[in-house]
Amino acid sequence: MPSSLRARLRLTLTVALTSASLLALPAPAGAEPAAAAGDFEQQVLFKASQDPGYACFRIPAVVRTAKGTLLAFAEGRVLNCGDAADIDIVVKRSTDGGRTWSPLQVVNDGGGDTHGNPAPVVDRETGRILLAETYNTGRTDSANCSVPCDRTPHMQHSDNDGLTWSRPRDLSEELLPAKWNSWYATGPVHGLQLTAGAHAGRLVFGVNTETWEGNRPTANHAALITSDDGGDHWRIGATDSWPIADDGTFRQKPSEIALTERADGSVLVSGREQDGADLGHRTQAVSSDGGDSFAAPFQEIPDFYAPQVQGSLLRFGDRLLLACPGDPDRRRTMLIRSSYDDGATWESVDRGTVVTKDWAGYSDLVEIDSGTAGLLYEGGTADARDEIRFARFTEDWLAPHRGPDPTTIDFAPGAEPAAALGGPEQTPGVLGGALRFDGADDALRLPYRGQLPLGSEPFTASLWFRYTATSGEQPLLWMGGSGNSQPQVWLRAEPANNRITGLITTRDGAAAPTTRSVRTTGAHNDGRWHHLVLRRGDGRLTLFIDGAATSAPDLPGSVSRNSPFGVHVGQRMDGRAHFTGAIDEVRVDARALSDDEVMDLRTYGVLPVTQDTVLWLPMDRVRSAR
Repeated sequence: MPSSLRARLRLTLTVALTSASLLALPAPAGAEPAAAAGDFEQQVLFKASQDPGYACFRIPAVVRTAKGTLLAFAEGRVLNCGDAADIDIVVKRSTDGGRTWSPLQVVNDGGGDTHGNPAPVVDRETGRILLAETYNTGRTDSANCSVPCDRTPHMQHSDNDGLTWSRPRDLSEELLPAKWNSWYATGPVHGLQLTAGAHAGRLVFGVNTETWEGNRPTANHAALITSDDGGDHWRIGATDSWPIADDGTFRQKPSEIALTERADGSVLVSGREQDGADLGHRTQAVSSDGGDSFAAPFQEIPDFYAPQVQGSLLRFGDRLLLACPGDPDRRRTMLIRSSYDDGATWESVDRGTVVTKDWAGYSDLVEIDSGTAGLLYEGGTADARDEIRFARFTEDWLAPHRGPDPTTIDFAPGAEPAAALGGPEQTPGVLGGALRFDGADDALRLPYRGQLPLGSEPFTASLWFRYTATSGEQPLLWMGGSGNSQPQVWLRAEPANNRITGLITTRDGAAAPTTRSVRTTGAHNDGRWHHLVLRRGDGRLTLFIDGAATSAPDLPGSVSRNSPFGVHVGQRMDGRAHFTGAIDEVRVDARALSDDEVMDLRTYGVLPVTQDTVLWLPMDRVRSAR
């Protein structure tokens, strides 16, 4: 659509509504909050069908001004939903705490190019709102920016509470060193003004960048950008760089970083992790000197379940909040997780507060007042890019701080007990007791420790099971990630297909993931105890059921690299399937047991525990939390 036509459409819309009017926008269909207590309400804020001139809206960011006005920013994508086409930065304003909103206003017209990645920062001393943003040459198709991408940082400001905006100024001279010569991204999420310590009043936002040499990227960088003069001048502060090897592999790629000020005045930085060899899709760092440096390199959070996606942070009351989807594989199930120790640990998926169970993507959080917060997020019933929603909620609506879960013992060396979720019950087992799972929410989850990821080495996983289900996916043991593209190991019954399946997905270097499975004949859902073993070793992947073996060639690579890592008994990692039946004597060894040892496990029930024993759950009983 020509820019002149878009301008006429915007003018018509503005005349019809008047720029001073406020709109009460529709609530999203199918976007139900899971929690019942407290106050929660939400509405669709940006959507192509209600905002003429745009095909798609993405990349939300939100701030509260010094006067209390909420400014909700987004990328207005003109031609399509691609990342590098004709993109404007747009805003809507709310003067009543996010209940109603003004018509759409264009802050920065791309004019055929990409003007995006809004990262607003409020100077509460002057009232000025700074808006960092990134440009690149636009395309007419939906493809990504050609690499090395010509990305450059810019900034605008408003001195009248977001009603009008200055002309953009190019920040390349201050913030674009020669080595950051390819990808460059501001935010996209709100920045901070520090309130405590020697650097109180300092403005801070985040960027992630890339170095390109010859014909490939050679390094990734995450950095904090700071200003001590109200945004007149900016400098590059804390920087963490990660090299990319000749074969395209790297350990980490902290990107799309969000930040919040902790109780002690330090800055917690949380980033998206994309395809690095380290475990997990979220990574964190801390700056203790106002953003001048990082106290240590970014560290991944292996057991923080999330897809590869941007997330947002907010200090809210006595907790920190982190919003991002909770499905470890796909962008769905928007979740708000709390931390009660300044980000050292985060609530697990089952303890977080569900905003919606449908598709969800990027987000930003804002404090509206001392007891109310807002979440601006991408969501949809068909795609996470369908619309951008704004949700208001009180602290009472968030899930309360929960005490420890009941546990069952893990006899592996150095292991902590496994958490018993839902309420699995004791039942007679092959050796002593076993645990019975209800198929609804019962499961065991092992706390993460470095011995659990099996990597590229041989292993043997074994357990006893008993069930009668005739339908549904019946997960027995799950280790690693989930979906079609994440390294993982699992055993599950598939009664509708009359089989038991063992599967591994591996990553070898920079190559795409590959999957191998082995299957039994028969579902073995006769209500009797059956012994199941999955072994990787000697170039084969072998599945034993009651001593009978079937095998397939092994795959090269790691079964645990670069995915969120969890270990569950009786549940898929993403929580979308649960086992109905009983399980006993779950054991994993980081070596390939011999055929004789496999038979001894079946005949005698136990083998000596060694340093190679990764987990051993006798499943005899569940101990109440204390």
